[in-house]
Amino acid sequence: VQLQASGGGSVQPGGSLRLSCAASGFTLEHYAIAWFRQAPGKEREGISCISNVDTNIPYADSVKGRFTVSRDNAKNTVYLQMNSLKPEDTATYYCATDFRFVGCSWYTASERNYDMVHWGKGTLVTVSS
Repeated sequence: VQLQASGGGSVQPGGSLRLSCAASGFTLEHYAIAWFRQAPGKEREGISCISNVDTNIPYADSVKGRFTVSRDNAKNTVYLQMNSLKPEDTATYYCATDFRFVGCSWYTASERNYDMVHWGKGTLVTVSS
């Protein structure tokens, strides 16, 4: 069972990147997949979460209107489209899931419990001129 984030790189402010989160060993569409990021010296930040059971896709205020999460069940992959990137978006981005839940309730909880969260290997995004 594995999650692997990819697609990171260096981009100038205002640019775009699309991150991918590929799953192996399980069917991704059966679970909620969340995106997080962590910049050096900063706390981990939840970005968004997508599932087949939740009507609304939550986005962090810091990325709302710029980032879009989507999924391709045929490819067993979730995407994070990042537009209008800013230097403050520089971070390592991770995808994650909690196999106890089919929806994003574990992500949207006021106090997240990460004890059972399965993390993928991250991908670094650097936004700099």
